[in-house]
Amino acid sequence: MYFLDELNRWMDDHSDPQVVWYLKRLTANDTVAGGSNQAGPYIPRDFLLEVFPQLNRRDVRNPDLRFPLQIDSVAEPLSPIEVRAVWYNNQFFGGTRNETRMTGFGGAESPLLNPDSTGALAVFAFHRTDDGKPARCFVWICRHDLDEDVIESRVGAVQPGEWRMWTTGPAPAIAADLRGAGCWLQPDEIPREWLEQFPGGEEIIQRAVEAGPPLTHDMDKRMMTRRVCEFQIFQSLEEAVELPVIRAGFDSIESFVSRAQSILQRRKSRSGRSLELHARVIFREEGLVEGTDFEFQPKIEGGKAPDYLFPGAAAYDDAGFPVERLRLLAVKTSCKDRWRQVLNEANRIQDKHLLTLQEGVSENQFREMREANLRLVVPRPLHTSYPSAVRTELMSLAEFVDEVKSLRS
Repeated sequence: MYFLDELNRWMDDHSDPQVVWYLKRLTANDTVAGGSNQAGPYIPRDFLLEVFPQLNRRDVRNPDLRFPLQIDSVAEPLSPIEVRAVWYNNQFFGGTRNETRMTGFGGAESPLLNPDSTGALAVFAFHRTDDGKPARCFVWICRHDLDEDVIESRVGAVQPGEWRMWTTGPAPAIAADLRGAGCWLQPDEIPREWLEQFPGGEEIIQRAVEAGPPLTHDMDKRMMTRRVCEFQIFQSLEEAVELPVIRAGFDSIESFVSRAQSILQRRKSRSGRSLELHARVIFREEGLVEGTDFEFQPKIEGGKAPDYLFPGAAAYDDAGFPVERLRLLAVKTSCKDRWRQVLNEANRIQDKHLLTLQEGVSENQFREMREANLRLVVPRPLHTSYPSAVRTELMSLAEFVDEVKSLRS
C-alpha cells in the first residue's frame, strides 16, 4: 500500500546542503516511448558538468565516468545500477559535437525508461562529494498526481519542457540566465503598480501578447512563444519583488517559511492558470466570441465547470440543441494521470478534447485515451515528441479552432 509519508521521508533524506535536485517531466525521448535506441533522461550539459566536475576536461576526448544510481519510488527496492555519464566534446578536437549524455539504465525494464513513465515528474537527487569520487544519485519517479503535488509544494511547479534545480545549500551557478534576453523586464521597465501589488495572470499574459509575435503567425507557435515570454516576465517580476526581501533577511523561522510558502503558492497558481488563459486569448484573436461561441468555466449539471464549452452552457442545457455541435475542451499542462478527470465532465458530450503541453505519451496510454473517447489537442511544435504511431491522431490547436468554427450556425 502506498503512503505519501514515504515520499516525504525520501525528500527529507535527500535535503542536505551537499545534495542538488534536478527535476523534469519525462518526455517520450527520455523514455523508450519515442522509439530511440539511446533513450535516457535529458540533463543539461552545464548541470552535469557541475555535478560531476571530473567530466569537465577539455584535454581528453569524450571524458566519461560511472556512478551509482538508485530508483527508490518502486514498490520493491531495487539495487543501485551503474550509469555512465559522458561528455562528447569533440568540438574541441576539430569536430562539432558538444553535449552530455547518461546511458546504461537497462532499457525498457528500467522504471525510468518504461514507456508508461512518459509524462511523469522525476526527481534526481545528486549527492555531491568532497573526496573526488563521483556523486551518487537517488531517483523518485512520481507514480500519481498526489506525488507531484507533494514535490511541487516544496520546489514550485515543474512544467513540461522545463527543468528545475533545487537545493538547500548554495545553488550552483548553472541555471539559464534570462536577464537581458527575450521578455525579461529590467527594473525600470516594470510598472510601479506591479511592484506594489503582484499582478494577476491576465495582466502578465497581456504584456506577453504585446511583446509578440504578430497575429499573422501560426496560432500554435504563437501560443508557445507567448508562454515562454510570460514565464520570463513572471520571473523578472518575482526577482524584483522578492530578492530585496530575501537579502534583507528574516527575524524568525516562521516569517521565512511564510514568505517561501507565498512564493511557491504564487508559482503554482501561475502554472495552473497559464495555459487556460493563453488559450482564451487565442480563441478571441481567432474570431471566437466569448459568450456566443464559447464559455470559460461555465456551470453545468452537478455543479461541474469544464474549462471550455462550445458554444456554451445555454446550448448544452438545451435538450433540442444538436449534441454533435457541442464541444468540450479541458486544459491540463500535463496529463499523464489527470486525463481521466476529464471523462466525468459534461455528460452530454461523449467525445471530449484535452489541450496539453505534455511531451509525449506511451502508445498504451494513448490507446486508453482513445478508447475513452478522449482526443488530445497538442500544439503543433510538440507533435514530434510523440511516438510516430500517435502523431497522426493528434489534433493541433489550429485544427481544433477550425473545427469549432465549422460548427457555428
